Amino acid sequence: MGRFHSTSLRRSAGTPLSSSTTVARVSTLRETGGDAILVAGGARAILLQIANPAVGAGVAAHSDFSARPLDRLHGTLMYCYAQAYGTDADRAAVARRVNTAHGPVSDAAGAASPAYSAFDPALQLWVAATLYDTAVQIHDLVFGPLPAPAADELYREYAALGTGLQMPAELWPETRSDFRAWFDAEVDRLDVTPDAARVAAQLLTLGQAPLWLRASLPVVRLVTAGLLPPRLREPFGFRWTPRQQRRFARMLRVVRVIWPAVPRGIRFLPVRYYLRRLRG
Repeated sequence: MGRFHSTSLRRSAGTPLSSSTTVARVSTLRETGGDAILVAGGARAILLQIANPAVGAGVAAHSDFSARPLDRLHGTLMYCYAQAYGTDADRAAVARRVNTAHGPVSDAAGAASPAYSAFDPALQLWVAATLYDTAVQIHDLVFGPLPAPAADELYREYAALGTGLQMPAELWPETRSDFRAWFDAEVDRLDVTPDAARVAAQLLTLGQAPLWLRASLPVVRLVTAGLLPPRLREPFGFRWTPRQQRRFARMLRVVRVIWPAVPRGIRFLPVRYYLRRLRG
């Protein structure tokens, strides 16, 4: 990952470059990874994560989406933006925060649940993989696929989400095609356990959340169901009909027209917000 950090341009997301200034090339992750539209896939990524039984058991025991619905989102965004846009000090600080939060998240296998540890490199690989796969899916749906060289670079750079913690670099599949074969096989093995179903219900209802957040949930549920692998929709409680598919397709058509026209500085506002929050 040294290549990523050395070729990245240290500038605020959304800051225009002067044509008269010679600068280092901006990495693909920095060009795409801070776009706020990627947050639309957040619930999809979480559901994929918790459908891994070990992750699901850990999240069920140590997270509370009903009482603190945005904690995991805030933590994930801060970590991702620090890895992509932060300084070495930012990355060290956010890793300390994550490691502190992960400290209590472990347990031995029980009668109905697997052993888990938030420091398990294989589980960190799975979480990072769901974030990468979700981000690419959203980006391709809204902006269209990246050219192959840029897509390859983005894939290599996303490994930082795992290697920034305890995941050794060699766990990240070598190429995008290797990743796709591995990821699809992992999806086939996912199981929506009672723990995962309970966490998903909390996430998608948010009974104690502010009214403005609960008002957005019908859209969140539609987008999440539309992005999920079809075989996981029913186990997670989604009913997917031709009418819902048409609504999802209409929404995508509107977003494809409107979102790319939004100024980049607005689309990348979360990067600046979360870096300030981390540094503060």
